[in-house]
Amino acid sequence: MGTAQNRGVTSDHGSHGPARRPRFRRPAMLDPRDADALPGDMDPALRSQVAHTTAAAIVHGGRSAGEGDPALVQRLVRLVETEGLDVVAALWSDSPATTLPGTLWRLYVLREWVRRDPQTLADRYRLGLEAAPVQHVVVGVVSPPGPEELRVLLDQVLSGVWTGDLAVTLERGGAFCRVLATGAAFDADHLDLAPGDASARLTRSAGSLLRTAEELEHAAALWRSGSLE
Repeated sequence: MGTAQNRGVTSDHGSHGPARRPRFRRPAMLDPRDADALPGDMDPALRSQVAHTTAAAIVHGGRSAGEGDPALVQRLVRLVETEGLDVVAALWSDSPATTLPGTLWRLYVLREWVRRDPQTLADRYRLGLEAAPVQHVVVGVVSPPGPEELRVLLDQVLSGVWTGDLAVTLERGGAFCRVLATGAAFDADHLDLAPGDASARLTRSAGSLLRTAEELEHAAALWRSGSLE
């Protein structure tokens, strides 16, 4: 199992003294075999170890090299596109929101959602815009954003994991979710008189987005205190 932890990312820890942060030797991605090495009945402690090891290597190693290597940052931003959502999910989706892998998973899912359905989310963002002006300012996107602006925004937000203040990046992601949650709630109210369960689904979506916003904001506070691991 040790090979699954180290494949694709490289960590250098000396045998004596405090551990150093993982170092990228190359702009490595995740190996699909990492997912294959994570069966559903794996010891939860070992699964958690793999999740934390890969997330730490990608975040700390990328932050060490990212500002001087824009190509690396772009590869990391497009991780889901190149490696597949199932690979990333197998590694991180079970991690709590209060951890680094759990936080990364939420950011990547947000970006993938926008990449796959930008028009719907742009419409909902516009619905929530007037009711959540403070959050919109935190998000930092043109008003009102179209589908392409949302795609660019989420790329910028995810890039901030490696090129900016990670806490600010997480707060931007949280604010984005709050605006979307407001828009989804308005959309649900509009559909309330229509037949079917579309309104109920949108209401659940609004609740999930609000929960994700709170999780990202909490993760930002943990990062500032040095306890997001």
